[in-house]
Amino acid sequence: MKIARCSEAGGPPFWALVDTTAHTVQAIVGPFDEWAPRLTRGEGVAALTLTGSVRPLDGVRLLPPVERHKRVVVAGANYAKHLAGDFGIQSHSQPIAFLKAHGALIGAHDPIRYPPLTEELDHEVELVVVIGSSHVDRNDPLLSVLGYTVGNDVSARDLQRSGPPGVGMDLFAAKSQDRTTGLGPWIVTRDEFGPASPRLRLTLAVNGDLRQDGNTAEMTWDVAELVRFVDERSSFECGDVMFTGSPAGTAQGSGRFLKPGDVVEATVEGIGTLRNVVGDKGG
Repeated sequence: MKIARCSEAGGPPFWALVDTTAHTVQAIVGPFDEWAPRLTRGEGVAALTLTGSVRPLDGVRLLPPVERHKRVVVAGANYAKHLAGDFGIQSHSQPIAFLKAHGALIGAHDPIRYPPLTEELDHEVELVVVIGSSHVDRNDPLLSVLGYTVGNDVSARDLQRSGPPGVGMDLFAAKSQDRTTGLGPWIVTRDEFGPASPRLRLTLAVNGDLRQDGNTAEMTWDVAELVRFVDERSSFECGDVMFTGSPAGTAQGSGRFLKPGDVVEATVEGIGTLRNVVGDKGG
C-alpha cells in the first residue's frame, strides 16, 4: 500500500491512498496519528476511511511524507564502502544520529535550492524509515515501522568540514540548508517488504549518469538496529522519519558536485523515484 502527503492547487496538505496502476489518489479521513498505528499493526486498507472523489495523481503536488511537528532523524555513517571510498575512514563501533530541520525537506518533484554558502553540494540516496506507532518495542523494533520512503540527503560538504578544530563536523550547516533534501514520493507500507529489514537496491543518477548504485543489504546496522539505537537516546513518536545512510558514490569521493540545472534522480527499489532539478545558486 502506498500513502502520500499531497496538496492540490495550493490548498492545505492532506494524506491520500495512492494507486500507481490507475495513477490516482483518494484522500484519507482523520489525522495521521489515528490511522497510521492501525496500518502499522497490519490492518491494511480496513484501517482507512477514504473520502471525496478519486483524483488524478498528476493533478496533485507530492509533499514530503512527514508533518511539520514530527522529527526528521538522520542515522548516518552506515555503509562501509561509502566511508572508506568517499571519506577514507573506517566504520565506527556504533551508528551516529542527529536531527535535520524540517525546512530542509522538499517533495518528489520540487527544485533543489542551491544554498549561497556552499561550493560543494552533494547527493546521498537513502532508504528512509517512517515510524507508525507511539511506542517502539525495542525487542522487535520493526513492529513500530509503518513503512519506507526515499530520501536524497543533499549535503554541503565544505560546510560539513567547517566546524572549529576539536569540535567536529558542522552537520547542522551541512544537512539542514533550506529546501535541499528530497523525501517521497510516498510511503510504501512495511508489509510489502517481508518481516525483516528490507534488502533493496538504491541508485542515484545525475543527468542520466549513474553515480550511486548500492543495496540496503550493505548496511552496517540494519533498520531494526538503527531504530533501537535512536529510540534508546530519544524516543520516537508516530510519524517521525529516519534516514538510514547512503552507499558509496557521492561527490565527496568523486569530486563531481551538483551544479545548477542538474537533474537528480534518486530511486529505491520497490518504492519509487525522486526527480529534482538543482536551482540557481543563491536562491
